[in-house]
Amino acid sequence: MTEPVVPAPFPHERAVACPAGPLLLRGAHRVRDPDGAEHTTTRPVSAVCRCGHSAVQPWCDGTHKVARTFEPTEPWHEPVASGDR
Repeated sequence: MTEPVVPAPFPHERAVACPAGPLLLRGAHRVRDPDGAEHTTTRPVSAVCRCGHSAVQPWCDGTHKVARTFEPTEPWHEPVASGDR
């Protein structure tokens, strides 16, 4: 029997970096990509890509599950604000 995977702590109280997976953001956030474009999310939980392979950047589409060379890194985006939701 394998041990359950526990998401790693992240310095932001409303963000969790999942091992070999996305960064989960709880509540409303704005995410700034490397080009300076801001993306807004108001979902209860949003998954931000950390593998760089997602077709729907900055959001995770599950591609990390099939990317054989993926090693989790810090997210390429910069969270710029969060709401109180």
